[in-house]
Amino acid sequence: MSRGTPSGVDLDANGLRFAIVASRWNEKIVEQLIAGAQKVLQERGAANVRVYRCAGAFELAPLAARVARKGGVDGILALSCLIRGGTDHFRLLADEATRALGLLALEGATNPRPLAVSFGVLACENLGQAQERADPQGADKGGEAALACIEQARALAAVD
Repeated sequence: MSRGTPSGVDLDANGLRFAIVASRWNEKIVEQLIAGAQKVLQERGAANVRVYRCAGAFELAPLAARVARKGGVDGILALSCLIRGGTDHFRLLADEATRALGLLALEGATNPRPLAVSFGVLACENLGQAQERADPQGADKGGEAALACIEQARALAAVD
């Protein structure tokens, strides 16, 4: 999602409740993602934002699924950062996090009370790339994930 707000899109979060599920791995990067997301949600008027933490990207989907089952939120933002190393471990984690969160997003969209799931998992080649993408004053991918979650929550709620 680009930083420009498309015309005709409702990005008002008034009355909406969100959960952020975020990993502890690459903590400094993830903290920036959280800060960017919280800033956007607050500026857009979100009623409530809770933050839940887990170990790493692999653990995001199970935690998000638990939050979804508990209910009480209109959207879940999944935030994490993977940085390529010297093995295939990076790709395995990126692929599995994407697959599992995608399945949760599909399930959430079909609930009687729809649930938006936003994907804010960075998969970067190096630390510098991760820092630039996470920086709330830079690419602000946490803020972008928040905007996407607001838009999706509104879009799902509009289907009758």
